[in-house]
Amino acid sequence: MENGKVRRPIGVKLVGIISVLLLVSLGAITLLVSVMVSADVRITAEDNNFTINLRSASEAETALATIQSETLLLLDTLDALSGTEAFLAQTTAALFFRRNPDAAAIVPAADGGASLVNEAFFAANGLDPGRIDGFIRSETAGSESSGELYLRNAGPAFGVPLLALFFPRGDGAWLVLFSPESLAGTFGAGANLSFLVNDRGDLLIHPDDSLSLAGTNMAADPFVKTMRESAAENLQTTYTGEDGKEYLGAFRKLALANAAVITTAEYAVIFEGVAATTRRNLYLTGAVLCIAVLFIWFFSRSISTPLKTLAAAAERIKDGEFEQNLETKGNDEIALLTGRFVEMGRGLAERERLRDTFGRFTNTVIAEKAMKGELALGGETRRATIFFSDIRSFTAISERLEPSEVVGFLNDYMTRMVDCVEKTGGVVDKFIGDAVMAVWGAPVSAGSPAKDAFNCVKAALLMRSALHHFNRDRGGDKKPRIRIGCGINTGDVVAGQIGSSRRMEYTVIGDAVNLASRTEALNKPLGTDILITENTWALVGKYLIAEEMPPITVKGKEKPVRMFAVINFRNNGEPPKGPATLPELRRLLDSPAPDMDKVNVNAEEQKYKIQAD
Repeated sequence: MENGKVRRPIGVKLVGIISVLLLVSLGAITLLVSVMVSADVRITAEDNNFTINLRSASEAETALATIQSETLLLLDTLDALSGTEAFLAQTTAALFFRRNPDAAAIVPAADGGASLVNEAFFAANGLDPGRIDGFIRSETAGSESSGELYLRNAGPAFGVPLLALFFPRGDGAWLVLFSPESLAGTFGAGANLSFLVNDRGDLLIHPDDSLSLAGTNMAADPFVKTMRESAAENLQTTYTGEDGKEYLGAFRKLALANAAVITTAEYAVIFEGVAATTRRNLYLTGAVLCIAVLFIWFFSRSISTPLKTLAAAAERIKDGEFEQNLETKGNDEIALLTGRFVEMGRGLAERERLRDTFGRFTNTVIAEKAMKGELALGGETRRATIFFSDIRSFTAISERLEPSEVVGFLNDYMTRMVDCVEKTGGVVDKFIGDAVMAVWGAPVSAGSPAKDAFNCVKAALLMRSALHHFNRDRGGDKKPRIRIGCGINTGDVVAGQIGSSRRMEYTVIGDAVNLASRTEALNKPLGTDILITENTWALVGKYLIAEEMPPITVKGKEKPVRMFAVINFRNNGEPPKGPATLPELRRLLDSPAPDMDKVNVNAEEQKYKIQAD
C-alpha cells in the first residue's frame, strides 16, 4: 500500500482466489470427464470402425463371389446347351440378366468369343455396347489377360459407375461388367467412410461416385500405401492423411480379385460429441464463474467498506486524532474489531494525555522511554555532556516582581531555553529555581561523545541568540533585561532512575556533573556567558572560536582544570556571524572585563582559586 491507496483490494483477492478454485476444480472435472469419455469414445470408435470394415469387406467379397459363380454357371449352362436350339440359349441368358439386373455384360477377354449383353441395362443408362471392345483392349494388355482374377474400374470408360471382374475359365479369361449399386449402401458416407480399391490403388467403389468416375488412383494415400505394403490380411491403426488431419483407418484384403476394403473415420468427427460436451462444460464453468465473481464482489463490499472506515480512522489516529466514534454493525469479527479499535483509540488518547502531562513535568524523551520500559533499572555508566545555566541576579529581579509575574517571566524564559535544548537533541534533566540542567548522551545519544558535546555547545549558542531576542523588548523594573551563564563539561556519569519506591526521576550524577555546575558559576567573575572545560574542548575545540581562561583549581582535584570561553563557531575560514573575540562578546553581553587580580569567587565555600600566570 502506497500513499494510502490499496493496490490489491480484498474484493480483488477474493475474486482471484474463488476464480482460481473454480477454474481448477471445474477444469479438473472437465478434463477428467473429457479424458475418460474420450477413452471410451475411442474404444467404441475403433470397435465400430473395425466392425464396419469387416462387414463391408464381407459383403463385397460375397457379392463378387456370387457374381463370379453365377457367371460361371451361366457360361457352363450355355456350353451345355450348345448345339441345341439357339432360342433356349437366348432364353437362359435373358433369364440370368433378369435375375441379375446389375450385370451389364459377360464378355471373353480375348477375341473370338461370344459376348452376352444386358440390352436393358445399356438402354436404361443410355450406354453404347460398342464401348465394351475398347475397354477390353485397354485393360487386357500384358499379363492382365493371362487368366488372373482381378477387378478394374470401368466407370471412366462408360460414364456410369461400373466394375469389371476379370476371372479365369478353361477356355480363357472372361470378364463380367456389373454395377456396384447394390454395394453402395455398404460403402455409405458418414462418420465411417468405406471404399474399395484394387491392387493398383484404383478407387473402385466410393460414396462419392464422381471420384470413381474420374478414375481416381489412391496409391499415394498414406493408408492405402500402408495397406499395399502390409503382409497382414487386416489391420487397424491411426494415420495422418494427405490433408494433415488425424484418421482412424482399418483395411481388409478380399480373398478374391486382389482388392481391399478400407474404412476410415476422422478423429475430429469421432470426438465431435466429446468436444461439444467439453465446450458446454466450459460455458457452464464461465457462467458459474461470472455468478461467483458477482456474488463475491458484492459480498466483499461488506468486508472492505468497514475496513476502509477503519483504515481512515487509523489514518486520523496517525495524525493524532485518537478519539474515534465508529458505529459497529452486526455481530461478526469486523464489528468486534471495530469495537476494539474504538477502545484502542481511547487508550491511545489517554496514553497521549499521560505522556503529555508526564512530559511537562520531566522530559518527553524520558517519558516515552519510561512508558515503554526502555529505561535501565538502577543505573548505567554513560559518557555524556552536562549543561548548567543560571540567571544572573535572579534574587534581586524576583524581589521587584509579584509572584505571578515571576512565574510568567520564568515560563517565557524557560520555554525559549528548553526549545534550544530539544532542537539539538538534549534532554532537560531538571529545573532548579531559575537554573536549567540538561544532558546530551543520556538516555539518548547522537552517536558519539563528540557529537553530543557539539550539540550541547550549539544549544548554548542558540540560547545566547534566543536571550538576545528575549531582551529586545524588555527594560525597566517589571521587564528587566537578564543575563545568564552556561557551564558545560563532558565526562562519565551514572544515569538512571533515582528516588524512592513512591517517587523516582531520571537523572545523571557524578563528578562530571559537579564540575559542570561549578563551571557555570565561573561565568560571573570571569565576565563570560559560556564556559566549557578542557574535557569538552578536546572533543569540539576545532569547531569553535574560544579563548582560554586562567586554569581553575577545583576543590577535591589535584590538577588545575583548563577553562575556555566560547565566543562563536568557526565559519570555514570566513568571518563568523557575530562576535569573533572575547572583547566583542563582552560588548554584546554588556559585561565589563573583570580585574583578575581582584576576583574573589564564592569566598565562603572556597570552591575555586584562580591561578596567577
